[in-house]
Amino acid sequence: SEVRECLKLDQDHKQCFSLYKQVKKLNKQIESAEELIRGGRYEDAISKYHSVMKTEPEVPIYSTRAKERICHCLSKNQQATEAIKLCTEVLQLEPTNVNALKDRAEAYLLEDMYEEAIKDYETAQANSENDQQIREGLERAQRMLKQSQKRDYYKILGVKRNARKQEIIKAYRKLASQWHPDNFQSEEEKKKAEKKFIDIAAAKEVLTDPEMRRKFDAGEDPLDAESQQGGNNPFHRSWNTWQGFNPFGSGGGPFTFKFHFS
Repeated sequence: SEVRECLKLDQDHKQCFSLYKQVKKLNKQIESAEELIRGGRYEDAISKYHSVMKTEPEVPIYSTRAKERICHCLSKNQQATEAIKLCTEVLQLEPTNVNALKDRAEAYLLEDMYEEAIKDYETAQANSENDQQIREGLERAQRMLKQSQKRDYYKILGVKRNARKQEIIKAYRKLASQWHPDNFQSEEEKKKAEKKFIDIAAAKEVLTDPEMRRKFDAGEDPLDAESQQGGNNPFHRSWNTWQGFNPFGSGGGPFTFKFHFS
């Protein structure tokens, strides 16, 4: 608006006209990037914000804001390592940047770095006390830390938190084949394998069911009796439940197991 005022006074002012074109282009790029973010098109938004930095490389605040928004896109797109790196760059310049703290905290959660996520959320909360998103994020991070000290289904299967269903099933089949009790001879080995097999089957059950996975990602174990209201766990499984169960049947796999336990 100030540049427009300049041009009203002198339509032929070369510097004003040049600056007007640049500011107009910059504004259009930022609006376009934000529209892409609202539509969940994070890769395209990242590209657009890189263009913002090229359009205005001389004014540091634009580079910082662009990096902050790219960090947000990376975190939303579950590119945790890249998000942490870029958010950290922003936070080195602006240690109390609430948006960067929230996005880095979410990226830390994807990497199972719960204590780091809690620290970021606490710093964000200290600088924005009434932000409900921060409060909910902090509570979720604390639940996830507590949960990680119990049974972590992602770790059991050796997959990332953003793993797709097919990756989960593939990891499950590999581990179920490895730890099936029929593969072991001694009673001690069989008992160890039974426990492993039950955990592997439980992990697959939770992580391939959208509702149970959503609960687990929110810090609640749907197979843990203590986390169910009234202590009644309708999902409880024992080794006997899995006898006669073919873990590879649903995907047409070549494996079939017979159980010989009395």
